[in-house]
Amino acid sequence: MTGRADVVVRLTGRAVRRERRLSASLTEVTLDDERVVIVKRSDDPGATRAEAAGLRWLAGARSVRVPAVHGHDDTWLVVDRVAEGRPSSEAAVAFGRDLAALHSAGAPAFGAPPPDGPVDAYIGLAPMRNESGTDWPRWYAEHRVLPYLRRAVDQGTVRSGEAAVVERLCERLPGLAGPAEPPARLHGDRWSGNVLWAADGHVTLIDPAAHGGHRETDLAMLRLFGCPRLERVLDGYQEQAPLADGWADRVGVHQLFPLLVHAVLFGRSYAEQALAVARTALAR
Repeated sequence: MTGRADVVVRLTGRAVRRERRLSASLTEVTLDDERVVIVKRSDDPGATRAEAAGLRWLAGARSVRVPAVHGHDDTWLVVDRVAEGRPSSEAAVAFGRDLAALHSAGAPAFGAPPPDGPVDAYIGLAPMRNESGTDWPRWYAEHRVLPYLRRAVDQGTVRSGEAAVVERLCERLPGLAGPAEPPARLHGDRWSGNVLWAADGHVTLIDPAAHGGHRETDLAMLRLFGCPRLERVLDGYQEQAPLADGWADRVGVHQLFPLLVHAVLFGRSYAEQALAVARTALAR
């Protein structure tokens, strides 16, 4: 039995029958009752704690499916394995309705972490600080856009002269943000790889960067990274919780945050996309 199997026994209380390494950080393990789980390793205790707390918080909304957490410590997280299938129109509409219900479950404030979740969390491999605020435009600028813009400038990914366009957008956010909305319960890292179309015909979300935020940010990220059957997802969402007028014109504003995160992590092409959406939003 490997070290990962030992971890599963310790965290779940179940014996291990089989295991299969998926990557350096992920292992698929079959338990003695034939349930299959994923064992995930992280070298940062904050990341493991944030993911476990985020999954439990999202599950508490009883809406969108997320993997059950079977145990975790400072290094390891054990969750259900999701058997993947193919996207369908019916699943997309149901996902949209469930996503609207998740957002409607709410959060104490913009930036609020999940209960028992750390303030210093992660979005993917990038640090993400969950400082709370009551005014979305100010909070979004101060805690989601500008920190990553500064890091991108420090790295040379965004040139110092280019940063001004993003800074101008932040100054104008109160007029660009649309009608005020209450804090929504966000998955927070909803790119297509974290949206699993399960074999049973439902959608399951994995790897959250959960926090309180604006619901349009989750939806904008789905569009940014190419969610299958997105228009049907939006149909289901609008049936359950119609978006405020002008939401389509605000997509770029909400995409600015994930684009700058990706610029920090992956380089210049994402910086160019961030600058382009900022210029487009300012021109409206």
